[in-house]
Amino acid sequence: MKADRLLIDCHVATMVEGPVPYGAIHDAAVVVADGRIAWVGPRADLPAVDATETERLHGRWVTPGLIDCHTHLVFGGDRSAEFEQRLGGATYEEIARAGGGIVSSVKATRAASEDELFASALTRLAGLKATGVTIVEIKSGYGLDRETELKMLRVARRIGREGGVRVRTSYLGLHAVPPEYREDRAAYVDLAIDDILPAAHAEGLVDAVDAYCEPIAFSTDEVSRLFDKARALGLPVKLHADQLSNGGGAALAARYQALSADHIEHATEEGVAAMAAAGVVAVLLPGAYLMLRETKAPPVDLLRRHGVHMAVATDCNPGTSPLGSMTAALNLACVQFRLTPEEALVGATREAARALGMLDEMGTIEPGKAADLAIWDISRPAELCYWLGKPVLHAIA
Repeated sequence: MKADRLLIDCHVATMVEGPVPYGAIHDAAVVVADGRIAWVGPRADLPAVDATETERLHGRWVTPGLIDCHTHLVFGGDRSAEFEQRLGGATYEEIARAGGGIVSSVKATRAASEDELFASALTRLAGLKATGVTIVEIKSGYGLDRETELKMLRVARRIGREGGVRVRTSYLGLHAVPPEYREDRAAYVDLAIDDILPAAHAEGLVDAVDAYCEPIAFSTDEVSRLFDKARALGLPVKLHADQLSNGGGAALAARYQALSADHIEHATEEGVAAMAAAGVVAVLLPGAYLMLRETKAPPVDLLRRHGVHMAVATDCNPGTSPLGSMTAALNLACVQFRLTPEEALVGATREAARALGMLDEMGTIEPGKAADLAIWDISRPAELCYWLGKPVLHAIA
């Protein structure tokens, strides 16, 4: 077998589904050829390999590169002032209704150039990469006009070309109503659906379509119109669902066979059952739960009971989840939502890939998949969820 790289003297958490926790292989070897996994298994079973490079890892652990499947990485400014307001007792809804929240980020993002947005996003990306992330989903949604939404998506594509990670983009035009349309939201909904989305799609800037479905944002009827347009364009959908209230978002995501329903703190059993039947992934976002000091956690027991796949992501954004560490997100998912370390790590690999529609290509270490690998200075996989802030990444391979 000819190969570009051979990794030996390591342990591998393949994250392949099965009876072995983490899909673990102790004293393993990994063969990489043409950027893909050619072979993985116990070193004792390693076939004859003619490798250009052999790397001895001295007992380190290898996992798939982590996948942050829900971020708002591209934006202008910050909202640290609102952080202070919330600590003083103001709620997220109060700040949003007073013209803060998403709308304040819109002003800063519109004012920033593409180069400025790219440079600021790279600083946030550095924290994710330092915690093992190799794939990032990036949403628009802080432009809320044609020019800025396209600008954000172009920056996201540039990050994928120049940032050292793979990027999947999501168009999030129905994120908030911009100030200039406050008295005519229907006109903005028309613009977002019938003008901006087709323009972004025509430029090849959109991998999926997202929306924020809440009483302070957009209704199920408005989101349905957007999703119908996405379907007509051949684009998959995902949804910010049932975060602050039970608005039927989980059921709506299921009706459109969405890739994922994200947040879902207030999802009902009926909604969870619908997600299970439609194969919708639940993306859990513990950073937002922490920063908003929420008390109602996602219905993890219901998700387990109905067999809903669970992913974990940072939700990195300027207002409600300024979280720039994937391993911190894993820790918070375990501590706040009571995920097991294996569930959390599965959620940042295999299930995160599923939530992006990339499971055929990423998320596990098995022959044929892309060789996006993370090498860790740990003695067991649970350490990736155990340490809060300690650097444990050895290298991205």
